[in-house]
Amino acid sequence: MHELSVCQALLAQVEQLAREQGAQRVVKVSLGIGPLSGVEPALLRQAYPIAAAGTVAGDSELVIEERPVRVHCSQCGKDSDASANRLLCAHCGDWRTELLSGDDLLL
Repeated sequence: MHELSVCQALLAQVEQLAREQGAQRVVKVSLGIGPLSGVEPALLRQAYPIAAAGTVAGDSELVIEERPVRVHCSQCGKDSDASANRLLCAHCGDWRTELLSGDDLLL
């Protein structure tokens, strides 16, 4: 399960931030996950307690915000939401878009 290794990497960052801030424990870890990130939120929730055990975030709450797919249209110049498997402009319907968000994993 690759989500376990993602959790371990995230928790390494959390532990580093906790050390930098002089924190003894972490009570909440917040993540923003886009549908194109390659990370499955449900599997991440299952892997989190295993990865967090024995760390400063051992008893922390994991909060996941699922982020939308957003594109910028090169034809009409507008930004809009899109679906993960159909990156079309919601305003003019053109397919020539640039991905703005949706492939992110933010701590």
